[in-house]
Amino acid sequence: QVPLKPGRSLMDWIRLTKSGKDLTGLKGRLIEVTEDELSKHNKKEDCWICIRGFVYNVTPYMEYHPGGEDELMKAAGTDGTDLFDQVHRWVNYESMLKECLLGRMAVKPIAAPKDFKAFAYVNFLHQIPEEETVVYLKTSIILVILSKLLTLSLVFKSGNYDWFQTDSLITIVIYTKQKDMNAELVIVDCQDKQLRGEIIMDDHSYLVEVDLDHAVSEDVAVNIAEKVGKVEIILNKKDNIHWNMLGQPREAHNTFIKRTDRGLFFRKCKLVSKAEVTHDTKLFCLMLPKGTHLRVPTGQHVYLKQVIAGTEVVKPYTPVLPFLSLDFQEPPRHDGAHIYLMIKIYSHGLFTQALDHLQIGDYISVSNPEGNFKKSQVQTSEDLLLLAGGTGFTPMVKLLNFALTEVSCLRTVKLIFFNKTEDDILWRNQLEQLALKDERFEVQFILSQPSKEWVGKQGKISSSLLSEFVKRSRRDSKVLICICGPAPFTEQGVQYLKDLGYSQEEIHAFTA
Repeated sequence: QVPLKPGRSLMDWIRLTKSGKDLTGLKGRLIEVTEDELSKHNKKEDCWICIRGFVYNVTPYMEYHPGGEDELMKAAGTDGTDLFDQVHRWVNYESMLKECLLGRMAVKPIAAPKDFKAFAYVNFLHQIPEEETVVYLKTSIILVILSKLLTLSLVFKSGNYDWFQTDSLITIVIYTKQKDMNAELVIVDCQDKQLRGEIIMDDHSYLVEVDLDHAVSEDVAVNIAEKVGKVEIILNKKDNIHWNMLGQPREAHNTFIKRTDRGLFFRKCKLVSKAEVTHDTKLFCLMLPKGTHLRVPTGQHVYLKQVIAGTEVVKPYTPVLPFLSLDFQEPPRHDGAHIYLMIKIYSHGLFTQALDHLQIGDYISVSNPEGNFKKSQVQTSEDLLLLAGGTGFTPMVKLLNFALTEVSCLRTVKLIFFNKTEDDILWRNQLEQLALKDERFEVQFILSQPSKEWVGKQGKISSSLLSEFVKRSRRDSKVLICICGPAPFTEQGVQYLKDLGYSQEEIHAFTA
């Protein structure tokens, strides 16, 4: 993020979009934009960007963009979808930029391919919209495609899931054929006769999504046969009647696509408690709906969504545990019904102020988990070194518990925790107790604005500080270094680590 000029906050942008001012220059018209036309608008004073087929005039938004004008200019006059997905896929750009919408990109005609069967198969896998493919093809080609699509969809359906019933239960069985399937890879939401079951398989996901034929109770059970990858979703019928069908398929039902192409799915969670951690940071406890099965994996984050002044605002947060476990005999058990979030409340932060004003019993929308961290990165390491700046500590909470309770090959686990003052240190007492309890764990606090009484280390993240504290337990030991904090902290830290000789494979930067 970059410092914004006065009067250029998110709230100021929302006010501008609702002022009635023409932010497109088209006086309310929508146009079709060609690639050639898009490429002409590539300057700060005249900047158009395409995201997912829609073109926006982002010139008025330049001074309001938290990442700075230079970041927006990287996509000026081009399709910025990939760049957008890499940096902040979670931003609700449709809501934020709706008053800047110019229109759609013009669709290119598609030439008839020589291999009709291969073309039909590719269309099926990528789910290319009909109007962008068959409209330009001859009738004979269309018939070949449709027949191939029908055959493929039947094979795909029968090969991936089944369902059966008893007098009281409906059981959906999904055959993933993926070894090591576990509860964190299955997400189920069942609300108001709508069932959505998503199975995560690496960077793809499979989706069952139907409007159920009859009503079911709020309770949902998930059974997993880990070795064969079979997943069962069990629903309780409200009435003991025979179902003739599972339900009506929704648009994305029975699809297997990249997770980044799925879009974010939210459910409303109830705020059940809010407790102070430090003078400006609070621990929020959210309760999942009864019909939801969701386990946030270690190292992954969720998105919170709130409507503020009529605009949807979305921000990423990493769930933590309710406390650091000091019992290492077995992994900590949690009921799976709650999500804990440690959030710093900024005095001028639009989103965090809205969160802080939530009352117990209020609701907030929470997304499915996202992130690319894999536990196997820890399970193959001997030294785990964690660098945290402020609330960048949050992904380290579950990581610490996982490492100390479930990874026997680790020799050392070290947290280097950067803060401004002593009052800013999150869970200081718990971390110090943890260090006393387990000899493998060490914590080092470093302050940039210490009091006169502080006898510990001081300074900001630097090559010299890291060279002092980031070390292998032995010369050839396998190390994993995880880093999280404000963007400059993380970027500088990664560069310092590389300068010290650590490879990209040995460094994981948590970013959202």
